[in-house]
Amino acid sequence: MNDPRSPAELANSEVKPIDEPGGLLDALRATAAQRDRDGGHAAQEKQWIADAGLLTLAVPQEFGGAGARWVQIYETIRAIARVDSALAHLLGFQCLQVVSVDVWGNDAQRAQYLKGTVDEKWWWGNAVNPLDPRLVASATSDGGYRVSGVKGFCSGTRGSQMMTVSAHDPATGKPIFAVVPTGREGITVEEDWNPIGQRQTDSGSVSFDNVRIAPEEVLHRSELAPTPHATLRTLVSQLVLTNLFVGIAEGALEEARRYVTQYARPWISSGVEKATDDPYLVQRFGEMRLQAVSAEALATRAAQALDVAWEKGLALSAEERAQVALATSEAKILAHRAALDVSENLFDACGARATHAPLALDRFWRNARVHTLHDPLDYRVRDVGRFALSGTLPEVSLYT
Repeated sequence: MNDPRSPAELANSEVKPIDEPGGLLDALRATAAQRDRDGGHAAQEKQWIADAGLLTLAVPQEFGGAGARWVQIYETIRAIARVDSALAHLLGFQCLQVVSVDVWGNDAQRAQYLKGTVDEKWWWGNAVNPLDPRLVASATSDGGYRVSGVKGFCSGTRGSQMMTVSAHDPATGKPIFAVVPTGREGITVEEDWNPIGQRQTDSGSVSFDNVRIAPEEVLHRSELAPTPHATLRTLVSQLVLTNLFVGIAEGALEEARRYVTQYARPWISSGVEKATDDPYLVQRFGEMRLQAVSAEALATRAAQALDVAWEKGLALSAEERAQVALATSEAKILAHRAALDVSENLFDACGARATHAPLALDRFWRNARVHTLHDPLDYRVRDVGRFALSGTLPEVSLYT
């Protein structure tokens, strides 16, 4: 299963991006447990990801980026999530912010910011959440804005060079969207991210004190009604989370396999000499694998649908877009369940000694639990049920 190519080469190829021994994935796995305990900012590990050429996966080739297909991008995110879902989250949201500029920006903005991502190796942070009205935008006479307030859950902002921002404009009652340098005067990235899992996603809050947004930094999205193609950004985001879940399930399964084959002892009444011959343990691993591979299959199916829709550009119809939303919800539901179930069953498979705190095997469940609370699963099941009963496709929203 090992491939001698670098992560960057793999991302541009047609094969599944599994890292070579001693490379990025092994390096992330080697420090994942300690970094989970420590929390904080993974500056060194983010530099490794940048050095591997992965920051430009979603940047179109016309601007010097990899221009990778979504299937490849999500396979790369999933591969990293198997060993470190926090760092996979950062890479996924890097791709999401690149897409935000790509679909929301005008030609000049796309050229400036997408080429800048390639030339300057920018990490992007996310301060976009139109439902959060705490960041207020006041229009200036030149077409720009001044923004003040706070944004929460701003993944990737710490250590980033650029960020996308949404703010509430009380004069129009609508959000505005913009790009700003993270280091601009008046911006403070707070170090207040302290969850039970996903501890190195840099998802704390960001404070804005009368921050200047120039007219050319206001994204074209603020001026236009979104096209079906532009609303694919939401599905890009949802499939980032989906593939994080899949990676967590696969990673938990692999760590359980490693532990059992190295350390597990057969139960006293099993009648076998090796734990790996225990029929109940074999069955448990079979069930865990079925969940993981089923989730991976639906995630890949949804990514393939996104690829087809993405290539249609402005010719994409609302119904075609809704079909991708349905496939995305189906994949996310299964991946959500797989991540939680496999990461919990890890302990039933490995036994009491696997709870030794320094192993941090609970990080898979904790990471899954934090991320699976992103939006309620019940509403996705409702959408799938409506389609199953009446053929009604999901409507466009901030989550579908």
